[in-house]
Amino acid sequence: MVEKNCGDAKCFIHGNVKVRGQILTGVVVSAKAKKTAIVERQRMIYIPKYKRYARTRSRYAVHNPPCINAKVGDKVKIGECRKLSRTKTWTIMEILSKDSKE
Repeated sequence: MVEKNCGDAKCFIHGNVKVRGQILTGVVVSAKAKKTAIVERQRMIYIPKYKRYARTRSRYAVHNPPCINAKVGDKVKIGECRKLSRTKTWTIMEILSKDSKE
């Protein structure tokens, strides 16, 4: 699944970036930018005042290395790493399941 060498210095497999901190799962909702993807994570939170649950979402800008190259609709595992750009502090570690449309 992973190529021998992608030549990306910010790749956690072939480059010099270490994954540390949280590891989360989510779905890729956009992969338009070069080496960047937007991963959305939906969850339910409890609001005690109303005794109800609310659906929330979090969107993360993540590094999408060429050796992994996740597409829109893929379920991925992301890991926290050092700051890679102004908005990116996460990287895609692996694709858990491909989009069923393909």
